Formats: sequence, C-alpha cells, structure tokens
Amino acid sequence: MKPGVLPPLPDLDRCDTLPKLLAHNAERFGSAVALREKRLGLWTEFTWGQYQDGVKKRAYGLAALGVARGDVVGLIGDNRPGWLMGEIAAHALGAMSLGIYRDALDQEVAYLVDHAGVQILLVEDEEQVDKLLELGDRIPTVRHIVYADPRGMRKYDDPRLLAESALFARADAAEAADPGFYARTVAAGTAADVAILCTTSGTTSNPKLSMMRGGGLIRHCAAYLQVDPKGPEDEYVSVLPFPWIMEQIYAVVKPLLCRMRVNFVEEPETMMHDMREIGPTFILLAPRVWEQIAADVRARMMDASPLKRFLFERGLKLGMAALDRGQRSVAAETLLFGALRDRLGFSRLRSAATGGAALGPDTFRFFLALGVPLRQLYGQTELAGAYTIHRSGEVDFDSVGVPFDETIEIEIRAPDQNGVGEIVTRHPNMFVGYWNAPEESAAALSSGWMPTGDAGYRNKAGQLVVIDRIRDIATTSGGDRFSPQYIENKLKFSAFIAEAVVLGHARPFLAAMVCIRFDILSKWAEKHRIGFTTYTDLAAKPEIRAMIRREIEAINGTLPDAQRIRRFLLLYKELDADDGELTRTRKVRRGVIAEKYGDIIDAIYRGDAEIAIDTTIAFQDGTKQRIRTVLTVEDMAPTPVALAAE
Repeated sequence: MKPGVLPPLPDLDRCDTLPKLLAHNAERFGSAVALREKRLGLWTEFTWGQYQDGVKKRAYGLAALGVARGDVVGLIGDNRPGWLMGEIAAHALGAMSLGIYRDALDQEVAYLVDHAGVQILLVEDEEQVDKLLELGDRIPTVRHIVYADPRGMRKYDDPRLLAESALFARADAAEAADPGFYARTVAAGTAADVAILCTTSGTTSNPKLSMMRGGGLIRHCAAYLQVDPKGPEDEYVSVLPFPWIMEQIYAVVKPLLCRMRVNFVEEPETMMHDMREIGPTFILLAPRVWEQIAADVRARMMDASPLKRFLFERGLKLGMAALDRGQRSVAAETLLFGALRDRLGFSRLRSAATGGAALGPDTFRFFLALGVPLRQLYGQTELAGAYTIHRSGEVDFDSVGVPFDETIEIEIRAPDQNGVGEIVTRHPNMFVGYWNAPEESAAALSSGWMPTGDAGYRNKAGQLVVIDRIRDIATTSGGDRFSPQYIENKLKFSAFIAEAVVLGHARPFLAAMVCIRFDILSKWAEKHRIGFTTYTDLAAKPEIRAMIRREIEAINGTLPDAQRIRRFLLLYKELDADDGELTRTRKVRRGVIAEKYGDIIDAIYRGDAEIAIDTTIAFQDGTKQRIRTVLTVEDMAPTPVALAAE
C-alpha cells in the first residue's frame, strides 16, 4: 500500500476503545512494525504484537498496585514507547491517563496531581523522581511512583518508589494467577468511558482537565483520516509533548486506526538528524518549530559562500513568485529546493501540519514555496484538537481551512459589519466536561456549543479565518484596531527574532518588546568579533539593536501605517514558560507580561530613551541570577512624540 492511502478501518462499533483497537491490530498485523525508538544511536523496532505485550504487562502491573476503573494514572517523561504502553494500559483497566509536561514546574505538577487525585505515577527517570519527591505532602494521593530508568535511583529510600522491573515482576505473578483478566477488562470498556484527562493551555490561570472519551477520539480521528489519509506505509516522527491534545491524536489514536508507524527521536537536540534518517511522510510541528527551522535555514545562508547565497536568494524569489501564481518553480526546485528538503529530512513528505497557535503567513509561504505540503489546523483541546484543515489544492495561508466533515458545526456569533465575531463550535466527539469543575463544565456546555474565545470570519471561499483571541484584539487610543498576534508572527519570521510582544492597547501607538534568537545572533557576533558574555550582554549590543531595527523597518513596510511599530527594545531575557510568561505550547500570557513588565511598558510610552534594570531571575534548578543592565529604547520614524501630539 502506498503512503498516504487510508486502509480499511476496523469496525468502530466493535473496536470502540483504544485497547480494543490495539488488540485488533496485534491479532491481525502482529509482526508488522508499529513503533520505532532511537536509543544510543540505534533504532529499535516494536511490532504490533510487542506493543500489545507491553501494554498487557503494564496493565497487569498497575492492577496489582490497585488501579481500578475510574482511577487516574499520571505520566511524566519524554515521548517514548513506554509512555504509549502505560497510557493504553491505564485505559485497559478503565482508568484515565493524565499526561504532565516534562518541564512543568513543581507547583504545576503539584496542582495537577492533587486536582486529579492521581494515585500512580509512571515516570521516566531520576529527574522526574526528584521533582515528585521534593513535593512532599503536596501530593498526598500518590501511592506509587514507577520509574523506567534505574540510573541514579539507588540513593533514594522512599516507600512509594517502584522500579519498572519490579512492576513487571508483579505483572507476571498477576497474569499467572488470572491469565484471562486482561481480555475481560478490555472487553468491559465502552466508547463512552473517559480515557484521557487532557490539560488545556491555561493562558490565564491553572489549566483545566478536559475529559475526553476514547470512543469520541476514535471517531474524530476517523473523520480526520478521510480528509488527510494515512496508512501502514506512512512514517510519523513524534516530537511534540505527549500531554498536548494534538500529539495524543497523532501518536496515540490515529496510528491505532490507520497503522502508520510512529518514530521517537533520541533527544530533542537530535530531532532534525533523526528525522532525516527516517524520512517521514507526515509531520506535525508547532509554529515555534517551523519558525526555528526557517530561521536556521536563513542563518546558515549567512555563513555560505557568495555563490550559494545568490542561488538561495534567486531560488527563493522564483519559488515565491511561482507560489503567487499557484504554481511550482522548476528552476527553483533544481537550484535549491530539492537539495534543501533532503537536508531537512523533508524529501518524502506527503503531508505536513502546524497547529496549537497561529503560524505567521510569511513562514507559511516560505515552506509552501520550498515544496513542503504544509497545512494549517485549527482546534481546541475540548474539541478533540483540530477540526478544520486545508483540503488538498485549497491551501490558503491566511485561513485555517474547513471542517473535516458535516458533523462539525462552526458558527460566527455576534458578527460585526465585517463579519468578524466569536467562533463557536460543536461536534459529537467533543469533551464531556472539565474534571472536578461542574460549574465551568456547565458554562462551557450549557448551549451545546463550545465558545472558543477566538475572533474570526469566513472568507469568500468559505474557509475559516482566525484573527486572534477576542480578549487580545487591541485598540489604540486613537481608535485603530489591531491584532498583536498577527504582527508578532510577522516579526518572528525574522531569523534574528525568537519572540515578540506587541503593545499598544489604549496607547497612542504600537511598540514591541523583542527577544533575540540567541543561538543565531551569538554565532553572528562571534563571526564579527563582537565580544559578549551572556544573553543579556548580547541583547544590549548596539550592533544587535541595529540588526533588529532593520528587520522591524522591513516588516513595518508591509503593514498599514497605524499598525507599524514606533518604538522597540530588546528584553534582557527570553520569555519562558517556567516564568509563567508563555504557556507550554508557547502562547504569550499577556496578562502576566503586562504585570511583570509594567514598569518597562510605562517607560516605553513615557518616552524614556533608556530603562535601568536591576532584577533577579530564577532558573528551573532553583538557582538565581541578578541582572543589572540598561535597556535602550529605539525610536522608529516617525517619532512617537509626534504621533502622540497628533
């Protein structure tokens, strides 16, 4: 079967849970490869039969620890086959899985574990064990912490700790005592059972836990596969965090339906190298990853020979011009794109997606011109992740496409004169409420429609266009409306800008706080013999400000006058999810930014040329660093003073 061809799906009335789908695949395709994992430089394969065996062993072990229907099993670690097996094992017992981001801070972990009443935690290694043990009595419900990697664990003496090998020993004894238990407990599961507690993004407060039914996720993915088919010959590389709803869809649910192979890279740092070895036919990457790849490509061109730089610029220009005509440039393909896709590991891609946040149109155009079949997705955790997509041949980088099928209903509520209103959605496979939050559940589900909180409209082709979060759409004191996210995404297309926060609500003009892309600009600085010590020191260099100024000037030229950046500064640190400034999916928490950097923002609009900073930042390992520096505020023409006077 060719890649991109959807095989006949199992009977979804009979295979209505994830463990039942796995049992179906193990029985019929037991020797076929389901998963691959790279460890110590080598790829290890797991067949469907081995996948099933791993799940069964963990299910027996969890049952021996007392896990029963209705319990919650927590998982923390990197994307590994063991996580998948532990998650499906929990579902087989009628328990619910709760994925926790590996880099979540102590207070986040404590909140989630306590809120969900987690009794058993499956973790990867010493790092996660350290984090959990330090929480002490803040996680009173936890009875066992099962760790997969024994390295460094001998020094611990906590009765809750249990090696995975010891869990497997208990599993063997339990299976010997009742060999039919697993089949019975899997058969007892139903489509209506809540299988996954999935954390929402939590842009304004602690994340809520969205209760997702296994049967609903299966049927939602079946609809998805009809518009973006995948099959046993397709290769997917899992790099986005497992707790995110879209990675649950792509790495957990869809492969059980269509049997595409899921590949796990060795480390995040080896992602691009490992991806090239696999040659995926499909990938899902967050906007920040697409932005980083595009920035890296352009940064490498800075160090290339004049001939290569010429070929790159010429090829990109030809590719963009052809894209505007709805075509592909043969010359650009020959000069540049074929070799570049191969170098990136994209040579076999038949489908690529981005979601979780908006991807700037400039970055989108770059990859489409490159020949990457990129499509934008749109959705929310509560609505089983994505539910719109660009259909083949209808890619429009300003929109997020159309619904998967007719069961997904989208309305634009309270539209203004331009047709812009709140996007509300409903479909039969959406969430059934928030865990332990009856009032919030009732508010979200009272009408049967899920308010997304996003502003949008339908274009002439009927595709959905998402502008920004309703609460984030801003208006200057002069009455000009703008979307900070839209401008921020244009800024982040620059190879030198990693993050940006656009200001201007109820102010006379727009300004920006910019975080430099340190890995690229540090190399540039070294090449040009500009001495620096830290991120803060580099961001303060006048040469770096001049580079960012040129980038902003170019972007200003593509924007209406009222939406142009008039002042900017380079922040002394990167925005960080650990500091609450970003969500785990890299969305800006604007309320946190406004409060934390309020004095800086006021100084920008006061007209200050320099802002003295004396602060302390805390790192994830508990260490602190004092930062003393002076931020220089750059004025763009025309000056803000003149604008304010107008």
